[in-house]
Amino acid sequence: MDQILKNVKGDRWIWLIVILLSLISLLAVYSSTGTIAYKHNTGAESYLMKHMFMLFGGLALMYISHRLDYRWYAGISKLLMIITIPLLLYTLVFGSHVNDASRWIAIPGTGLTFQTSDLAKLALITYLARTLSRKQENIKDVKQSFIPIMGSVCLVFILIALANLSTALMLFGVSILLLIIGRISIKQISVVCLAGMVLLAGVIFLGPRRATYVSRIQAFMHPEKANPDKSFQSDHSKIAIATGGFVGKGPGNSTERNYLPHPYSDFIYATIVEEYGLIGGFMLVGIYLFLLYRCIKIVTKAPKAFGALLAAGLSFSLTIQAFANMAVAVGLGPVTGVPLPLVSMGGTSILFTSVAFGIILSVSRDIDEPRKVVVGEIREA
Repeated sequence: MDQILKNVKGDRWIWLIVILLSLISLLAVYSSTGTIAYKHNTGAESYLMKHMFMLFGGLALMYISHRLDYRWYAGISKLLMIITIPLLLYTLVFGSHVNDASRWIAIPGTGLTFQTSDLAKLALITYLARTLSRKQENIKDVKQSFIPIMGSVCLVFILIALANLSTALMLFGVSILLLIIGRISIKQISVVCLAGMVLLAGVIFLGPRRATYVSRIQAFMHPEKANPDKSFQSDHSKIAIATGGFVGKGPGNSTERNYLPHPYSDFIYATIVEEYGLIGGFMLVGIYLFLLYRCIKIVTKAPKAFGALLAAGLSFSLTIQAFANMAVAVGLGPVTGVPLPLVSMGGTSILFTSVAFGIILSVSRDIDEPRKVVVGEIREA
């Protein structure tokens, strides 16, 4: 154990945040799976053990990825994109369907499903960070810089959006932030935004899930006119938060978990606030804000452009997803279906989130203990 702790590097505050989120996750998942365990005539302990196994697997991946030199990820960024695009296409055609959405690929022999958009987030952010850092000398060149960047962003956006619009929008937003940090001109960024708006309109009004998207938007914009079946999830989420009060009902005493379709994933924040009150809810918000603060410090101190862009993209992705999940729970946005990072019960999403944390920690290592340049090291701006 001492040897492991000795080899734990990077920002210690981020390690503490990961541990806190994992502990909160164990408490929340154990409580919120009580109803589903009863329906399936099993104990909530079985879900807890499975979730604990995924968390430990995530911590192991985080440890491994934080020990790798972050510059190694630049070398595999193109390969990740080459793997991701066919997987997204395969998912759309042959993926497992849940709630009329084809987002998952079943992993044979494991009983697990793999959400390809999780890999796509990591791949696109890594690719953009590498491309932007390497093209700083001719960043204003449309042919060499802008077209490859715009093409990759729009292609990944449309492939994800056809089945998972909320994730696609968040990834698109993170991409725009990276373009701004990477000194792409405002005119060119405006072109990307315009292309994104056209693609968004096409997905909403012409895509295979247009009925779902339109009904969710209408339920959010005009809740008084919404069909009760369409606003069922958001209504019970608001009830959970309202009845939680200031101090909450206490651990394990949630009642709305019996009505919410996914109290252990999409609406786990509502369950947490119901049981731990506004105190627990604000504490969780504070943890994610502190995570963003620590990541911004890493970005500003990173000695290399690639490291700064990579840490910025991954940290924005994690925190935007967190606040999107919490916003939906309190009624500040339409139902999206995105999990709360490192808190919601999940499979491969926890693993990819852990890898993202590990990469951020790897960048922070370069600040604390600058690595020597070696033969064959990946060049970057």
